[in-house]
Amino acid sequence: MLIKNSAVAEDRWVAVDDDADLSGEWPIIVSLARWRKDRAQLEGRNAPLGIRLSSDDPLDEIVPDLDRFFLIALDFPAFTDGRPYSTARLLRERHGYTGELRAVGQVLRDQAQFLTRCGFDSFELPEGSDAEDWLRGLDSIAVHYQPASDGSAAIPEKRIQL
Repeated sequence: MLIKNSAVAEDRWVAVDDDADLSGEWPIIVSLARWRKDRAQLEGRNAPLGIRLSSDDPLDEIVPDLDRFFLIALDFPAFTDGRPYSTARLLRERHGYTGELRAVGQVLRDQAQFLTRCGFDSFELPEGSDAEDWLRGLDSIAVHYQPASDGSAAIPEKRIQL
């Protein structure tokens, strides 16, 4: 199940294994290892391309190619691993990435709003998740003290506007 832009959405992307056939014309998500190995073939495809990064994959390696990726999936190997939050903010704020940022792996409903504030716009829900509960989680906090990538005004900024 997928939530994208605060709504339940159909997932048109196919995550392919590192040894899977790449001849189809559908949107695929590949690992960084597959991008390294089959870059020329992937660049020649006539379908949208996404990449999945593990927490320990080097972001700098794909920065020159960000315009090639319609989607970047950042993998949370454990809900306690916060590195994808930082990677999302770097992609949005430092590198100007405007494509889809997807949270995958061990993400929790309680993290949904924080993920959005860091720049994620879609979430691959864990098996057995209640999508409506996740959607409620996106609106569970109405005010923020820290600025973030989502563009909403933080409390200090709102005070200045008064």
